[in-house]
Amino acid sequence: MTPLTEDVLRFSGWRATAPVQGRGNHVSLVLLRILLLALAVFTLDASAQENAFPAASSVLQPQAYVSLQPVPRGRAFEIAVVGKISPGFHINAHVPSEDYLIPTKITADLSPGVFLVETTYPSGVMRAFRFSKTPLRVYEGSFTVRMKLRVNGAAPLGPQKILLTVGYQACNQDACLPPTKIPVAANLEIAAADTPTHPVHTDIFSGGK
Repeated sequence: MTPLTEDVLRFSGWRATAPVQGRGNHVSLVLLRILLLALAVFTLDASAQENAFPAASSVLQPQAYVSLQPVPRGRAFEIAVVGKISPGFHINAHVPSEDYLIPTKITADLSPGVFLVETTYPSGVMRAFRFSKTPLRVYEGSFTVRMKLRVNGAAPLGPQKILLTVGYQACNQDACLPPTKIPVAANLEIAAADTPTHPVHTDIFSGGK
């Protein structure tokens, strides 16, 4: 038995336990070797194809920022979700240009006493792709979603975490990955109504909506 055959049989989990006698058995063994070799090549090729594209959840890297620290009771504040998209990929805009496209959307699991006032998405850019006859509205590179929130007078004091979920579908020029959702958290501290506060991350929030 050749080293290649031994590797293939080892790959398949088969091991010979006794010498094979006779021409008929010899032919059967040759056919078995060919079958196992074909199976190994097919399996490796399938594995390579699966690894040709990244996982859908890895294409977008979101980060959440809060505009005030601390956030006094009774005050409005903002959360900015900044998404960075892997080079070569894009995701559909929140208002896509075609009805069949899956929009990018952010949902929030709000802490007690925190209320969402509005969410503002960027409009996106129109780009042409090989798989579409018409240009599509997408986000590429990076984008920022702004969320305006308010803390009421009964909100618990102290550190709070607002859990956000970003839903999207990523594509490149040739194919689209499965739709996915990934989490991101915004950390803030809620303080008494008369507590002094100051803006933070002004480079993100000073540019307007």
